[in-house]
Amino acid sequence: MKKGFIKALVLPMVVFISCGSPHDDVVAGGESGIFPDYSDVVLPPNISPVSFRILHEGERFVTTIRGDRSGEIKVRGKEVKIDAAEWEALLEANKGAALSFEIQAKKNGKWTQVCAFTDQVAEEPIDEYLTYRLLAPSYEFYTAFSIRQRNLSSGRDREVYNNRMHYNPKEQQCMNCHQFQNYHTDNWQMHIRQVLGGTLIVTGDEARKVSLKTDSTISAGVYPAWHPTEKLIVYSVNKTRQFFHQKNIQKLVVQDPVSDLILYDVDRNEVSMVADDPLAFETFPTWAPDGRTLYYSSARQPEIALLPSDSIAVCFDKIHYDLMRRSFDPDAKKFGPEELVYDAKSQELSAMEPRISPDGRYLLFSLGGYGTFHIWHRDSDLWVMDLQTGESRPLVAANSEDADSFHNWSSNGRWIVFTSRRDDGLFSRVYFSYFDKDGNVHKPFMLPCSSTRKDEVYSYNVPEFSVEPIRQSVKDLSRMIERDAIPASFKSE
Repeated sequence: MKKGFIKALVLPMVVFISCGSPHDDVVAGGESGIFPDYSDVVLPPNISPVSFRILHEGERFVTTIRGDRSGEIKVRGKEVKIDAAEWEALLEANKGAALSFEIQAKKNGKWTQVCAFTDQVAEEPIDEYLTYRLLAPSYEFYTAFSIRQRNLSSGRDREVYNNRMHYNPKEQQCMNCHQFQNYHTDNWQMHIRQVLGGTLIVTGDEARKVSLKTDSTISAGVYPAWHPTEKLIVYSVNKTRQFFHQKNIQKLVVQDPVSDLILYDVDRNEVSMVADDPLAFETFPTWAPDGRTLYYSSARQPEIALLPSDSIAVCFDKIHYDLMRRSFDPDAKKFGPEELVYDAKSQELSAMEPRISPDGRYLLFSLGGYGTFHIWHRDSDLWVMDLQTGESRPLVAANSEDADSFHNWSSNGRWIVFTSRRDDGLFSRVYFSYFDKDGNVHKPFMLPCSSTRKDEVYSYNVPEFSVEPIRQSVKDLSRMIERDAIPASFKSE
């Protein structure tokens, strides 16, 4: 599978002649170099300041940012930290226009332009909030997990919940798979595993913790898909396992020896079956924006599905998922027959995590060589299918030589968020790409943070957009999680 190479645009170097520092004796400079790389990207008009470190050598540095229409900001120092009020005014004045960045360094008494690039400012804003899980490296022990929410305009970051709230030295607590109904936080959910386990369902000002495991299902709910308008959630139910390679560079494999899809009726606290083909592995459900079609990944491979669990482990690179869909009648709460959407298996590839754009036109997914958990797979790329034409293509400008996965759309369909290991191959970080009205994706940029260090040893996981903040405090959620889980009932046909 070929990757899309991201080529940096090196602009011609300009000789400056003017009076006064820092432009005295300026000479032509060398190649650009900043981290994170914010060069030649499209920025939202409401994004927080982009902080970066200048990687060039020098004794002194000056960065000048000019708007095509108006405005100028100057920042001195190797660490470029932009004043929030000045940045906000510059973006507002140049919405739909461009910002030019020029970096000069003083070395051996000479001022040299070492970097110059241009960023575009989009007309369309990005959703105000991003919720994600932040975790240190771990495989079996959950020592320091937290779910956090970032205001993408102000850059302020707050803790939603952390697993130290109910610390138990004998058994750790994991929380995951937070999701909102249609980008709003009136209705949302997240899972708690092990200590005080259950699925927390928040509806308006009420909340309850439920146990979705029944005698007729293989597990509690795992990957959720909240219906856009109804109080209905489709979950995959999975028996998940992980194992490690000694020699393969992709050290960890996460595998589901068994997986099905269930429908949870929030008001009735009732579970029913959506897909339970014993010869297939169904997972990662998602809804079309109109709520009348359910998409998901499915590997129908009888020759593997019938094997004992331990034998399936050695077939890890032979499991290939296709993208499927079923029609849905919201009034009758009934699903139609399964249809093939994208055939990855015939290519000996695996298509995961389907996500539909808010206008219903594009299907975003990750494509890798095999398996279900592409966050660990270096060959995982982002792809998009035009549901009007049926054409599929890689998002070349957004992809990298390492794992790109866990993707989502903004509510206006103009921004894609995803996680990538492109910086060091070890830790997943959040990236955004502009998806324009013609269906073209643009070079991605990293989530702006106050720190410009590349050695941060935390991974960002499951980024989800919302247009408003989570209303509950950490203490509110802690009290909700302390409650006993209410068992859901199973409705058979």
